[in-house]
Amino acid sequence: MGKKRRGAPLPAGADGGKPLVAIVGRPNVGKSTLFNKLARRTIAIVEDMPGVTRDRHYADSFALGREFVLVDTGGFDPGSDDPMTEGIAANVRAALEECDLVICVFDGTSPALQADREAVHLLRQTDRPVIFVANKADGKKQAQESMGLYELGVDDILPVSALHSRGLGQLEERIVKALPEPRPVVEVDLKIPRVAIVGRPNAGKSSLVNRLMGAQKQLVDDRPGTTVDSVDTLYEDDDRRLILIDTAGMRRKTKVAKDAGKKDAPAVEQLSVYQSIKAMQRSHVTVLMIDGADGVSEQDAKIAGLADDRGRALVIGLNKIDLMKGDERKKAIERTREILAFVPWARVVPMSAKNGRGTRKLLEAIDEAVTSHRQRIPTAEVNRFFEEVLERHPPPTMKNRAVRLYYVTQAEVAPPTFVAVTNAPDHIHFSYQRYVINQLRERFGFDGSPIRMRYRSKKDRR
Repeated sequence: MGKKRRGAPLPAGADGGKPLVAIVGRPNVGKSTLFNKLARRTIAIVEDMPGVTRDRHYADSFALGREFVLVDTGGFDPGSDDPMTEGIAANVRAALEECDLVICVFDGTSPALQADREAVHLLRQTDRPVIFVANKADGKKQAQESMGLYELGVDDILPVSALHSRGLGQLEERIVKALPEPRPVVEVDLKIPRVAIVGRPNAGKSSLVNRLMGAQKQLVDDRPGTTVDSVDTLYEDDDRRLILIDTAGMRRKTKVAKDAGKKDAPAVEQLSVYQSIKAMQRSHVTVLMIDGADGVSEQDAKIAGLADDRGRALVIGLNKIDLMKGDERKKAIERTREILAFVPWARVVPMSAKNGRGTRKLLEAIDEAVTSHRQRIPTAEVNRFFEEVLERHPPPTMKNRAVRLYYVTQAEVAPPTFVAVTNAPDHIHFSYQRYVINQLRERFGFDGSPIRMRYRSKKDRR
């Protein structure tokens, strides 16, 4: 692994980060519609994929020059006996702990219900700024009717219609006004790869940091959620320098002890996602730690999907292999690759943070991912490659139109992004797009990094 050097803690959030904005409210008030409108695109809440369900509760958004991450929390109904609803209520509470701003949505066309009162009561206990919104105010009459919601005792309610985009401009103004001030950028060497160590509670994230640093720098406990503060640590050895970002701030240790084993256990799981988002926003590489003894879960797949969506390099650390026998280890690796089949380019590294087995290979995988993430291919070489691809397999005709690719260039790195100029950018079949990316990987590698491929016409100068 090379000789280790002393690592110094760095300021949390050294290069800023987007604030989180949570949308909460009882079921059927139009939260998802508002979520889609603020995100400026329609996002399916559940996305079916072979072998895995990827919940899409998150979207990057912007308003009036400010960027933020939207979180759709699901219907809040604490009075329900439905276990699923109880889990949603716990996740709402989790969102309130981690988000920077809350948008509470009511149904402006109906009187206040008990669930609305419970939501207001819960929000009064948080120190987060809250914007109260009366949705479904499609016209002046509905907007006037929504004023009855003032009986909830809130100071201000903004009538909007998410369906018809009425009042959304005012809502965006209030969002920007209520967001915390952007965190100042601390001068650090941004050339040093920032590695976000993320994963479900008790997957061994802090144990990995301690193993790499050779010291008990992070609190380690077998109960989930005991990491308290987000700490960036500079790791150095003879071969590399990395800034390790341990996912943290999940819940206060006293609260974890109090709530261990209770119904709100899903809240700890959801908090891991919020913290993963924050860590990924400040990172170049994401190391997804998976408890190999428990097996890969949908939550792990969700976090991997978030890393892919944000264009981050990705390494999978399959931890706790010291607790498994040979056959069990082999099955765990196969299962992990099966569930995370949508990121086949991410290397799976069996390891044990406890005894150090596999940590050298994990560091090597991180190095490889960093190199791939920053790799740039000369335009001449890319075009020679594409000439070979077109000769072997030209793009199929779509809608009776022959598709031609004129030239290709790499526009960006981190992640590697290629732009192909074509006569029909909207006629490139998705299967051919996937084929081109696979060919790029086969020729140039890019192991550990996502690849973006865009098609534009000659007339499009963007």
